[in-house]
Amino acid sequence: MSGSATRLQAISAVTGYKPMTAPLNFAKTKPGELFGTNVFSMHEMKRRLPKEVYKSLRKTIESGARLDASIADAVAAGMRDWAIEKGATHYAHVFFPLTGLTAEKHDCFLTPDGSGGAIAEFTGKALIQGEPDASSFPSGGIRATFEARGYTAWDVTSPAYILENPNGTTLCIPTAFVSWTGEALDKKTPVLRSAQALNRQAQRILKLFGHTDPGVVSATAGAEQEYFLIDRHFFFARPDLINAGRTLFGCRPPKGQEFEDHYFGAIPERVLAFMLECESELFKLGVPVKTRHNEVAPAQYEIAPVFEQANVATDHQQLIMITLQRVAQKYGMACLLHEKPFAGINGSGKHLNYSIGCPGLGNLLDPGDTPHANAQFLVFCAAILQAVHKHSALLRAVVATASNDHRLGANEAPPAIISVFLGDQLTAIFDQIRKGEEASSASKGVLTVGVDVLPPLPRDTGDRNRTSPFAFTGNRFEFRAVGSSQSIAGPLVALNTIIADALDDIATRLEKETGGDPRKLNTAVQALLRDVINAHQDIIFNGDNYSSQWHGEAARRGLPNLRTAVDALPALLDEEVVAMFERQKVLSRRELRSRYEIYLEQYCKTVHLEASLVLRIGRTQIFPAAIRYQSELATTCANLKAVGYTFDTDTLDRITALVKQLQDSLTDLEKALGHEAATKEDEARHARDVLLPMMMEIRKVADQLEGMVADDLWPLPTYQEMLFIK
Repeated sequence: MSGSATRLQAISAVTGYKPMTAPLNFAKTKPGELFGTNVFSMHEMKRRLPKEVYKSLRKTIESGARLDASIADAVAAGMRDWAIEKGATHYAHVFFPLTGLTAEKHDCFLTPDGSGGAIAEFTGKALIQGEPDASSFPSGGIRATFEARGYTAWDVTSPAYILENPNGTTLCIPTAFVSWTGEALDKKTPVLRSAQALNRQAQRILKLFGHTDPGVVSATAGAEQEYFLIDRHFFFARPDLINAGRTLFGCRPPKGQEFEDHYFGAIPERVLAFMLECESELFKLGVPVKTRHNEVAPAQYEIAPVFEQANVATDHQQLIMITLQRVAQKYGMACLLHEKPFAGINGSGKHLNYSIGCPGLGNLLDPGDTPHANAQFLVFCAAILQAVHKHSALLRAVVATASNDHRLGANEAPPAIISVFLGDQLTAIFDQIRKGEEASSASKGVLTVGVDVLPPLPRDTGDRNRTSPFAFTGNRFEFRAVGSSQSIAGPLVALNTIIADALDDIATRLEKETGGDPRKLNTAVQALLRDVINAHQDIIFNGDNYSSQWHGEAARRGLPNLRTAVDALPALLDEEVVAMFERQKVLSRRELRSRYEIYLEQYCKTVHLEASLVLRIGRTQIFPAAIRYQSELATTCANLKAVGYTFDTDTLDRITALVKQLQDSLTDLEKALGHEAATKEDEARHARDVLLPMMMEIRKVADQLEGMVADDLWPLPTYQEMLFIK
């Protein structure tokens, strides 16, 4: 079957689609009753575990106390019984290796009893520790290929859950993944370490303000997930989407997003059915999804949860991505999480909403009604300004991937320059403090709409800034540079650690200035805030981050502009960064080096895969289609000339020139793919400076051909078809 026939069949199949799944009935099963039904929650623990075991476990979860290993057998027995009642036959240690993906190792509950039967067993030892093969995951030099031993360790702070399948269920246990030498081979372990560091340093600040028992200070997170949906028939007719997650060819359709008619528009019926089932599945898993809507680009959507403790939010983010992709299949669609699956229209990000709080005091980034008088809030804000300014290159590095490079810097995402948006109110307060003036803050006020039947609307003290990579949005900061396919673990580790380090510095200075005398605190805080603002005011920018003027202004301020992952990743090895991570006991020099090696290798592999796909698709699909059309045109011209008809050969000449250009460019790309680099850094630079530009040139030629070759000969589903046929 020809490629064009496959494409036309795909169009026919899409337009004749009928749902393959039974409709949900929320009238029978209320969302509130559904929430957390597949989670081994505190409620389930209290119901099933001995009282002392439950109290010990709760203390660990809520206060960070050391886990008492002696209770593991009792917890395992209760967890096993609950899971078996839910239909589970297996349990799985779920972990997050440095690929950024989710990994799981399944084991059966059943064990032969020696009498021809089997019993269901699940011991405390099996709960606490598993042993997957560490050599099969990227370690960046931490483990040699022949060194296979690695351990998964039960993370008691993230609840176990049941994952449903049409043929049964599995008990899933969130775990950390470490090497035989105790080094972190995963995303979770550094999150947990950074959480400890943040709590340790924040407690020192709170103690200075007279709080003796505020509870554990932890980061909270809520990540808005953007994604695309296209029909699976189109997906399977695009080798680039199957293998690379993005289209490597495709000219812009006559209509894109310029009419602004998709954003917050009515959700298509098939998509809404998919969203409802996703939410139903996520509710069962205790994921507090709140928002759904159409995004800016055609076929682009968003799902967003409310805030949770950051470690749990990280695990839930992985579940959201898995659920989106799994449920999409049931509705005959493919969910694309790539940052830029379609050129020329907006890509997808994952806005990480971040705050800090504790049980006794609530959200420490809530300014209250009089933020100018809230010294504690201003100290935490100042610490964040200091942290982001000192380590802006690190924040760029933790969102640096080959796929995110296609999105960052465009007018759809923040630029590669990290800056902080504070808004008018906070900026004015900090300016007043810097100048030594008496601080005051604007009141919220009421927005007058001018329509009598509409209610008065309370107005925030400042507007939002959608162009800022790190923006204060009322009671939290929003890190907008994270890529849609990324785990939020890396950005969280960076934020927790740089803020912990800033709080460490600030606490040390305040402790020295006050000497333990609370009467000196106010004067010490005022002096400290002035010093921090004067030293770090260059990171504050409330204007248009997309403007060309900002790039020049940022350079004058000394803010780094790291345009690509190859430019950004070396920040992981900066001596100041290494010293900070080691000082806060989050990552060692060796662990940081491993991440640099892995991420650089992933960059190279991604670009090489895409270049190989461009070569394969260009030669086996696009070139043959163009040659067939060229042949048809040449035959038509010859036939018309034979009967004395003068025929304009401009189109044939253009096709001939483009076919030759395509052929030559593909040959050049093949040679470039054979390049042998001396180091991984050289290989990455070759990928960025040689392969990517060559791929772009080939795409330009191919996209011109798409606009000229007869539609019935073109082999790949077009943008118009993928984005608008639902």
